[in-house]
Amino acid sequence: MIGSRRQARRRRARRGMALADAIIGGVILGLGLSVVVTVACRSLAMHTDGEKRLVASWLADELLAMVVVEGPDNYPMIHDTSGTFAPPFEEFSFQVDIETPDRGMPYRVRAVVEWGARARDAVAVDTLIARRLGEPEQLREPYEPVDREARYYEDEYAEE
Repeated sequence: MIGSRRQARRRRARRGMALADAIIGGVILGLGLSVVVTVACRSLAMHTDGEKRLVASWLADELLAMVVVEGPDNYPMIHDTSGTFAPPFEEFSFQVDIETPDRGMPYRVRAVVEWGARARDAVAVDTLIARRLGEPEQLREPYEPVDREARYYEDEYAEE
């Protein structure tokens, strides 16, 4: 009888320990899952921010390319120097500042593309663009016409 009482006490003690182990395991699992969810949310936010920054960089590059194509003198007369982009980029706004230099010096051009409400949600690119001198270049033609297909097929038939 005394042995059976001891066994009963041990069973009760084991049951209590099993319950405590299950509770502690659940708490640890909950903490681990909350950390994983937090890291995943931050990762997604950083990915979205990187994507917006990449698109803004492309748009700023496009603005600067248009300044080069049109020329720094003509760009403000042809295009808006501030505003928002056309769809699908309507959430991005831009500003192009062209600083007129002294004679013989390049133009200082700054393109800023912004999105969102935070101050860090912007990409700014500064560059120097030389003045266009002389007449616009005429379309140049080669002295002899180049038949690229004949060259390609000629090499292909020679291999056979």
